[in-house]
Amino acid sequence: QVQLVESGGGLVQPGGSLRLSCAASGRIFSINTMGWYRQPPGKERAMVAAITSGGNRNYADSVKGRFTISRDNAKNTVYLQMNSLEPEDTAVYYCNARFVSTIYWGQGTRVTVSS
Repeated sequence: QVQLVESGGGLVQPGGSLRLSCAASGRIFSINTMGWYRQPPGKERAMVAAITSGGNRNYADSVKGRFTISRDNAKNTVYLQMNSLEPEDTAVYYCNARFVSTIYWGQGTRVTVSS
């Protein structure tokens, strides 16, 4: 089984920055796509950013230009650099790892943007 562990969440002021990390471990041969989703209070979980094994990136319109996703394939780790944070970014952030037929999720890390 594959395990994902997120870290780096916390409380920041509007305009601040955070860097989230997610490390995958367990029975891993290769991961096709890794990504970040978030679930704000009272809302559905939605995709924030994704990155393929080759480094191709995709972002939600709401974060494009502010967030950057990156990946270290040797460490099976995905990162999310979040800049210019807004209160609307407040959510629990989940990473995932997508294989051909299986998706694994982490437990989430909470990000709160507030003055």
